[in-house]
Amino acid sequence: MKETKVNPRRFFAGLGVGVTSVLVPLYQSEMAPKWIRGTLVCAYQLAITTGLFLAAVVNILTQSLDHTNAFRIPLGLQFLWAGILLLGLILLPETPRYLIKRDLHTAAASSLSRLRRLDITHPALIEELAEIEANHEYELSLGPSTYRDAFVGSPHLGRRLFTGCGLQVLQQLSGCNFIFYYGTTFFTNSGIESPFVIQLVMNVVNVVSTIPGMILVESLGRRRLLMLGSAGMAVCQLIIASVGTAVPESKHISNLILIIFACCYIFCFASSWGPVPWVVTSEIYPLKVRAKSMSISTACNWLLNFSIAYGTPYLVNPGKGSADLASKVFFVWGAFCVLSFIFVWFMVYETSKISLEQIDEMYERVDHAWNSKSFQPSWSFQEMRDEGTSASGIQLTEHEEARRRTGTSTSATTSENTMSDEDKIIAQLGDVDLSY
Repeated sequence: MKETKVNPRRFFAGLGVGVTSVLVPLYQSEMAPKWIRGTLVCAYQLAITTGLFLAAVVNILTQSLDHTNAFRIPLGLQFLWAGILLLGLILLPETPRYLIKRDLHTAAASSLSRLRRLDITHPALIEELAEIEANHEYELSLGPSTYRDAFVGSPHLGRRLFTGCGLQVLQQLSGCNFIFYYGTTFFTNSGIESPFVIQLVMNVVNVVSTIPGMILVESLGRRRLLMLGSAGMAVCQLIIASVGTAVPESKHISNLILIIFACCYIFCFASSWGPVPWVVTSEIYPLKVRAKSMSISTACNWLLNFSIAYGTPYLVNPGKGSADLASKVFFVWGAFCVLSFIFVWFMVYETSKISLEQIDEMYERVDHAWNSKSFQPSWSFQEMRDEGTSASGIQLTEHEEARRRTGTSTSATTSENTMSDEDKIIAQLGDVDLSY
């Protein structure tokens, strides 16, 4: 079997993505309404897959060049996209949570108004801003944040960090980078004709398959989508490994099976483990340590990315010091996909359809990840602040317990004599969720 070599253009294009991999999901999760937050963060992955597709097109167009333009053209094109990114960043407003953290409350209100496309005096906007402010005040009462807090802080910040790092590590160990970095060489060694075209097809599948993930991340939820993706990837990987081991010689049927199930694997990955780990890691950390925890989990992603890119040739190539696994390497990736299913079941909480501030309450009240789907918020940081609840711990007073049981709020118990006719009409419409 020929030696497997990494495609340097694809590898360095991937490293270019890593520069923004910390801040972009973080920004999107902070600025997005809760009902579409996951979809917007998945749009980040759609942009990445589109970039990988364009890189594959450039590879095909430059593969026949024998001079230095073979690498200068792909690298030079990256400056164009970097310039567009720079211009776009100039137009972006700062996130309201960041501005609140810097004690710029007026600017935070203006930024939130711009993001939500609501007047600065809109009740829903005022309520959301008050909740962000109250959450920040609560976190400040717990003291300054350090990287140590990301590991041992409360509520359960160590568990959250382990969840985020585990998702990023398992994403890389699922075998995705073997297909994207070494796919062309692998298909060539397997006797498949036109490997660059096959790799282009893989990238088309990668782009198109991200769209179902953007839709299902809110309807199915994070946990279920990740577990379905793990199961689908494991089946595809094990079939590829079995066929490659049973039929090592190049045959038309075996090559067709490899291509079909490689495409099925890409579909399962792109619609689940491609975007969703970024969604979860951008949501589960509180404002106090969000940037620090996100940087640690993203560092795990790129550390494994480098390790797999560097170590894979020693796994698949023959010769002294190499494992010579060839197609058997898919047994390794399949085993990690099975492990990822187990990890999601035990560690990943369902964070869809609740605000970033309410995720703290979920980690405080829900002991096991598999019970998180039924979680319903019972209080807010704004209520804690307004009603004088102790910031040293989340403890509901008797008044709060009574309100949670009856489903009423302090504003709802206000005397009807103080309500205008318009307010009474609105009250008769029932509960209307104006929050984001």
